[in-house]
Amino acid sequence: MRDIKLGRHVIGKNHKPFLIAEMSGNHNQSIDRALAIVKAAADAGAHAIKLQTYTADTMTIKGAYQIDDKNSLWNGKELHDLYKLAYTPWEWHQQIFNYANELGMIAFSSPFDATSVDFLESLNVPLYKVASFENTDHPLLKKIAKTKKPVIMSTGVSTLADMYESVAVLRDNGCEQLVLLKCTSTYPSTPENTNLMTIPVLQEIFSDCIIGLSDHTMGVGAAIASVALGARVIEKHFTLRRADGGVDSAFSMEPEEFKLLVTESERAFQSLGTVSLDVLPAERNSLKFKRSVYVAKSIRAGEQFTEDNLRVIRPGDGLPPKFFEKVLGKIANRDYAAGTPLTWDTL
Repeated sequence: MRDIKLGRHVIGKNHKPFLIAEMSGNHNQSIDRALAIVKAAADAGAHAIKLQTYTADTMTIKGAYQIDDKNSLWNGKELHDLYKLAYTPWEWHQQIFNYANELGMIAFSSPFDATSVDFLESLNVPLYKVASFENTDHPLLKKIAKTKKPVIMSTGVSTLADMYESVAVLRDNGCEQLVLLKCTSTYPSTPENTNLMTIPVLQEIFSDCIIGLSDHTMGVGAAIASVALGARVIEKHFTLRRADGGVDSAFSMEPEEFKLLVTESERAFQSLGTVSLDVLPAERNSLKFKRSVYVAKSIRAGEQFTEDNLRVIRPGDGLPPKFFEKVLGKIANRDYAAGTPLTWDTL
């Protein structure tokens, strides 16, 4: 597994999670709103902003399909019309990318056909994202891989066999740095169908890849949990306010939530540490607060140690409690004042 360096950011097993704010269609066809989303993402601490590069005509054709799913956010929408509503005008890309870079973020996109790869190459994007629905489009994967740039690929709606094939296509065509994102392609996803336990399995199978999570659940719980299981890239859809509406707004994160994700995902990563089965150096001072054997009442030389004149109390300056019963009934060879810790040196 190789670390991926992107400007001042590093993606890798031993680095804090790389957090991507996905704009998608939440700009609602306003360049001013798009730029406001970029600013809000930067202010929230996102490391990258991601767009989607397509047109309705590069995605489908008029009349090809109408969504008929009562559980879908887009039920009743004609697919071509939906993509016309959601697409990010290509003439906006350069301005959005420049602004994101000025704010210290990485800016990149998901291309959906060969022409969008060519366009993004003209903008010199630093990496590419392959969306779940495109992860078996081998011609597209070859086109992306031949740029020799890092690739992040979502694994939604794909079998393990699909993943093997797609990874092989990318590798065989020049992709050396690859991130695979566990993804459930439902919008929104539920915690129950997120199946984060897949993450360490993906890491075992694709040991030369970095593993992450493309998260469509609400809130930060799933994303934080994914860090403990090995995710080092987290992608969440991002908007200014869900109440503003938009094609993806219902399952998108607001700035305050994303800021929480930034803080808590880093804390989760830091808390992993290393395997420790001993007292930590940081705990040394706390040893004082463990219990030990103390003289509770004054004892004269020649008297017995009893449950009446000895107690197991804090602090830990005396014998460990496991020796309490062993000293009961023994004869004191000196005087002991109340409050004295019983130690081997004094016995």
